[in-house]
Amino acid sequence: MCRWLAYYGAPILLEALLYRPEHSLIDQSRHARMGVETLNGDGVGVGWYSEPVSPALTFPGAAATGADGVVTPALFRSTGPAWGDMNLKDLAGHVRSPLFFAHIRASTGTPVQQTNCHPFRHGRWLWMHNGAIAGFHELKRDLLLAVDPALMPDIQGSTDSELMFHLALTFGLEDEPFAAVARMISQVETTAEKHGVANALQMTVATSDGVRVWVFRYSTESRSRSLFFSTSPETLARLHPDVPVLAALPPETRVVVSEPLGDLAGAWNAVPENSCGVIQPGEDELLSLEPYLAAARR
Repeated sequence: MCRWLAYYGAPILLEALLYRPEHSLIDQSRHARMGVETLNGDGVGVGWYSEPVSPALTFPGAAATGADGVVTPALFRSTGPAWGDMNLKDLAGHVRSPLFFAHIRASTGTPVQQTNCHPFRHGRWLWMHNGAIAGFHELKRDLLLAVDPALMPDIQGSTDSELMFHLALTFGLEDEPFAAVARMISQVETTAEKHGVANALQMTVATSDGVRVWVFRYSTESRSRSLFFSTSPETLARLHPDVPVLAALPPETRVVVSEPLGDLAGAWNAVPENSCGVIQPGEDELLSLEPYLAAARR
């Protein structure tokens, strides 16, 4: 499987989470504690927004825009192992961002190539995934046929993760992320059932439009891969007055990770099984995914 993190808050250098923590994402690429594989060396990727749409996270600088004027995230993806990628290390020490995704890959059977590295991008949206579609090569054709034909030219790689992204886009990700991902799940499970494939889906997913971050933890067998979110900075500062840097973190700061970046007591909370959440300006939400799945299966 893979390891990933999503950051939302005041602009920070990417290296602050990729390299500096005790159990940073780069450390996890060689020494994962909770993943199926200890080693995650089949590629690395970072996607970041140079300037957010949200006033809560605004900082000086020019936003990158596409031809249609839409704010688009930047991407760095490489097929080498994260621990030895000097380009990533240099980039992480110079790029500041208020909202970024980072992912280290352990392939579940598809080739190690740049187009198969996460995150994936569509317009202003980013998507990354840990997990797998069971029997993917058997189900792939039917799942591809469910993708909006207008989106087909945008599928560049061969992973189940990228196909899941385009199914979610097909089902309305840009308008209703919770409902769209539930419809994607239903499509995968229905297709798997037709082919006699059990326990069709295993996923933790993060997706963003540059303003908010949506996260999902789900598996067909209700034994999902690990996922955690950080405690509010105010709570952390009270729990650990001996760590001055915590008092400087703005209230909006949140980090979501496949596994904790360290052992600081009270810092990390497990995302419940079969849940979805959104990090956004104002109040965040953590909800059961079940009502959305029930609607999608009708």
